[in-house]
Amino acid sequence: MFKRNEKFIFDGYLFLFEAKMKKIFETFKPKNAIVRQYIDYYYLDIQPDNKIDEFECFPHFNNTLSIYKSHILLETGEMLFDKTAKPFQIFTPIREKILNVKRLNTIYRIVIVFHPLGIQQFFKELDFTDYITDFDFLSKEELSDLFNTTDTNKLTDLLDHSLEKRFCKFENNNLEKAIAYIFEHYENFSVTEISDFLEMSRQHLNRLFQFHLGVSIKKFHEIVLFRQTINKKLFENPDQNFTELAHEFNFNDQSHFNKTYKKLTENSPKTFFEKGTVLGEEDIFWHLKP
Repeated sequence: MFKRNEKFIFDGYLFLFEAKMKKIFETFKPKNAIVRQYIDYYYLDIQPDNKIDEFECFPHFNNTLSIYKSHILLETGEMLFDKTAKPFQIFTPIREKILNVKRLNTIYRIVIVFHPLGIQQFFKELDFTDYITDFDFLSKEELSDLFNTTDTNKLTDLLDHSLEKRFCKFENNNLEKAIAYIFEHYENFSVTEISDFLEMSRQHLNRLFQFHLGVSIKKFHEIVLFRQTINKKLFENPDQNFTELAHEFNFNDQSHFNKTYKKLTENSPKTFFEKGTVLGEEDIFWHLKP
């Protein structure tokens, strides 16, 4: 049996075992000037008494690196806690469909949320258009340090340091300009206009998005617009009705707005917001299953 606060080593990893950990869900921002340009936020997710945890998360223009302390990815897709298992690192790309997540037993993970093209600044020669489960993004020593504290100030320093030392700027001027253009003109956007702005064919622009981000430029814009409407409704004007929201973000009509939500969430806008839960202090909004 492990004793409270006993340190032990398994397969080269140093862990601090705590007999009774607290439940924690906390978001926190990078402090390093370089890192915070490419990382939106980090979060710590600990549920020591969990038996089954299941939720749905929805399309987002950000992508993530989830680092589980002692977990195994089952063939059925569930994450299973096993205190003798090594840390498990999984990259999740930009998604255009709902992601169903199911986790069994204790949960202990740290997550890095990257801006579009963020992860490319720190890791090279990987396919970031798909899930990555077989690559060690962080070293054994780094993981041991991360999982020996729940202090988010210390975690911020550790994560910032690990990323900063890997920084090697990724540059694709046209793709960066296209992404910036979409964020600046998401209410009034057309592929033709951005093509003309960049003096580049639609086909080449689409190839850039598909190759580096895994989605078409049109789909990327749709996801950005969708997330902007969520943020407005949740954090800026909760009392705004959906007709006003659709009009503000230049949807053709209420029907177009409803269809977009149905396609991306499998819910009407009303049901989507009623069923969701905000976690942390950023933009995490999941449908938690009972």
